[in-house]
Amino acid sequence: MASAWSLERNQLLVGAFVHSKTREELEVLEDAAVAVDKGGKIVGVQTGCETSAAAKQQLLGRLGWSEADVDLIACKPGQFFFPGFIDTHVHAPQYPNVGIFGKTTVLDWLQKYTFPLEASLKDLAKARRVYTACVRRTLAHGTTTAAYFATIDVAATNLLADLCLGLGQRALIGRVCMDTPGICPDYYRDESAEESLRATLETIAHVKRIDADYEIVSPILTPRFAPSCSGPSMLGLADLHRRQGLPIQTHISEHADDVKLATDLFPESGSYAKIYDDHGLLTAKTILAHAVHLTEGEATLVAARGAKVAHCPCSNACLTSGEARVRWLWDRGIDVGLGTDMSGGYSPSVLEAARQAALVSRYVAMPVPSGDARERCKLSVDEVLYLATRGGAEVVGLAHKVGGFEVGMHWDAQLVELNLVSQDGGEGAADKEEEDGFRDGGNVDVFGWETWEERVTKWLYNGDDRNTKKVWVKGRLVHSRP
Repeated sequence: MASAWSLERNQLLVGAFVHSKTREELEVLEDAAVAVDKGGKIVGVQTGCETSAAAKQQLLGRLGWSEADVDLIACKPGQFFFPGFIDTHVHAPQYPNVGIFGKTTVLDWLQKYTFPLEASLKDLAKARRVYTACVRRTLAHGTTTAAYFATIDVAATNLLADLCLGLGQRALIGRVCMDTPGICPDYYRDESAEESLRATLETIAHVKRIDADYEIVSPILTPRFAPSCSGPSMLGLADLHRRQGLPIQTHISEHADDVKLATDLFPESGSYAKIYDDHGLLTAKTILAHAVHLTEGEATLVAARGAKVAHCPCSNACLTSGEARVRWLWDRGIDVGLGTDMSGGYSPSVLEAARQAALVSRYVAMPVPSGDARERCKLSVDEVLYLATRGGAEVVGLAHKVGGFEVGMHWDAQLVELNLVSQDGGEGAADKEEEDGFRDGGNVDVFGWETWEERVTKWLYNGDDRNTKKVWVKGRLVHSRP
C-alpha cells in the first residue's frame, strides 16, 4: 500500500508556518516556502525572505524544480500552516457516546455505556458507520495521527484499520484484550488468555497485509487496563512485544476506584505501575492513558522504563477522575501527549484537549501557595500546543516523522484560517458574503493588529473545526472544506 500513497506531483507550500521549536517556544516562519516531494516528505524549507514569492522562487531554484511542475498551495490572508494534531488516546467504537458520560463512576460507566456499545460493533455494518464517522470527524478537526482502541472483535478491528488507511489517517490500531471474568462482562470478553493472544495475532497479520511497513497504519498491543486482563494475558502480550517490537497502550491510575481495584487484584505488585512492570508491559514503547493518581515512586518507575503518558484533561473532568499534573510528570522525565479519550471526553478535537489542558493546569495551581511554585504549575499556550503535536509524536513513537516542519519530516499538516475582519467597514470578502446570509467561519476574529502570539492564542481558546480548511497526511490531501 505504500506505493499507492505516492503523489503525482511535487508540492510547494508558501505563506506562514507555525510549529513548536521547543516545548516552550512556538516558531513562526513568515513569508516562507516548504517543498514536499512525491513521497510526502519535506525536502526543502526556505525562510529569511522579504516575501512569500521570493521564498518560493529561491526554493524552486535551489531544488531545480519548475513552478509548472509542482502543485502550489499558498496561504491567503488570515491563514497559516500548522502541524497535524496527534491524539494519543481515543476509543473509536465509543464515538456515538460522545457527550454521554453520565453521572456514574468510571467503572459503572463502563458497564452501563461502554461495554454494550463496543460489543454491538460485532455487527460490521454498524461498525462501518461508527468508524467512518469517527475517522472523518477527527480528520476534520486536524487530527492526522490517532492511537485507537478498537473492540475485542477481530473483524471490526480490521475494518477500522482498513478505513483509516483508505480515508488517509495515520493510526495505531489496537484490538482490545480483556479476559478477566467478573470484571469483564460475560457477553464481552476474551474466552482465555490464549484466545486473546490468538485474536491479537490475527489483527497484526491483517495490518501487515494492508500496510506491510506500517507506514500509515500500525498495530498496537492493547491490554484494556490491568483489572480487565489476567496475568497470563499480560505476560503473553509482553512476549509478543519483545518479539515484534510493537507499541503498547493501556490505562493507568485514571480514578481512585480503579487504582484500588487493580492493586487489590494484584497485591503482590504493590502499585498500579508495578503491575505492568511485573508483567513486562512497562516499556519505552508503552502509552499510559491518564496517570492522574501516580505516586512519586510510580513516576520514578515509569520514567526509568521510558514509558509515556497520554493526558486526557476533558475526560478526567467529565468522569470526575482528577487532575493530571503535567508539569510534575515532565519534571520527572516523562514524555506527555494529549488524548481526547472519546467518549469519556466529549469532543473529538485535540485543540479542545489542548485548551482543557491549559485550564486544568490552572486548577492544579490553585491549591499551591502564591509564588513561583504556583506559576510553574500552569501550562502556557506554547506548551499545550507542543503537547498536541511534537509531544504527541514522542508518545506514539513518531517524533522522527511528524510534529514539525523540518526537512525529512512527513507533510502531516493542517491549513488554519482565522476570520480577518475587513478594514473598510463593508467592502471585505466576509461582508459581501454576509449580504446573502451569515458567514459562519468560526469564532476567531482577527483585526490585523494582533501579533502572531496573540493570533495563535485566540485560535487555541476560540477555534474549532471551521478553522481547519485543509488537512494532509504524508502529503496527501485527506480533508478540505470551503
